[in-house]
Amino acid sequence: MTERAPSTSLRPPTEFPDLAAPATISGARARRTARLATAGFAFVLVLGAVAVAAPWLAPHDPTRQALRGRLTAPTLEAADGRARLLGTDHLGRDVLSRVIYGARVSLVVGVAAVVVGGALGAALGIAAGFRGGFTDSVIMTLADAQLAFPFILLAIGIIAVLGPSFPTLIVVIALSGWVNYARILRSQVLVLRSREFVDAIHALGGSALRVIARHILPNVLSSLVVVATLELARAIVLEATLSFLGLGIQPPTPSWGGMIHEGREYLDSAWWISTFPGLVLMLTSIVVSRTGDWLRDLLDPTLRGE
Repeated sequence: MTERAPSTSLRPPTEFPDLAAPATISGARARRTARLATAGFAFVLVLGAVAVAAPWLAPHDPTRQALRGRLTAPTLEAADGRARLLGTDHLGRDVLSRVIYGARVSLVVGVAAVVVGGALGAALGIAAGFRGGFTDSVIMTLADAQLAFPFILLAIGIIAVLGPSFPTLIVVIALSGWVNYARILRSQVLVLRSREFVDAIHALGGSALRVIARHILPNVLSSLVVVATLELARAIVLEATLSFLGLGIQPPTPSWGGMIHEGREYLDSAWWISTFPGLVLMLTSIVVSRTGDWLRDLLDPTLRGE
């Protein structure tokens, strides 16, 4: 009887785990995230360019009133021969021009509030995490009190004392956002200060300021950028909210929130007054906040393979 030779066939390749697949998927996802983040930054740059070039891009004076042309629907033809692409409001002012100038207000207030709030929150967060002890307790107690205090009451109190203006609005929004920077950076500094390289620098006689400036701050910079991007979207929405309530930018200066407020009484007859600035505000806040999420996924190595 002939003995059957042992089978030398290998197992099908599909039965082996594909060890390279996770890296390939992670790499593709990272490239897609990088493209999305780049597109988000491009949108912000275009919006900034529109804000800077508002005097040249706006077809009309945003504060000029023309009562004969009030509540004109969006049209390519007008009595004066100049198109009203987004219509006019209840005072005859061109909505498109006011939306373009409103971008300048939102970006100036949003970026300034992010810079002020980020600088304050980063300094307090790094100090709390690096010093610890009593300093940490005091700063975190202030942060908890800030979170427990209603933002609208804080805004009303500050604006009532200082009066509504650009600097006041920036201060109010900055004070409402420093807690996020402080809490996130504090948690990272608590981890970094226990690393061996920090102990080695202290052993070599390095000062605390040198450790923070040359070793702590560069390691938390990526997180600071991500938080600042997310806070920019929140600051833009807060500016619109305060302007809508009459606590922010005062008329006749164009503001997206103020335009929505002015058009709320005409939603049934002149919907475009509130709709177009509301759409631009929504699109801007979504794109900016999503850009922050994409940056987080791109810069955080623990999330790249998720």
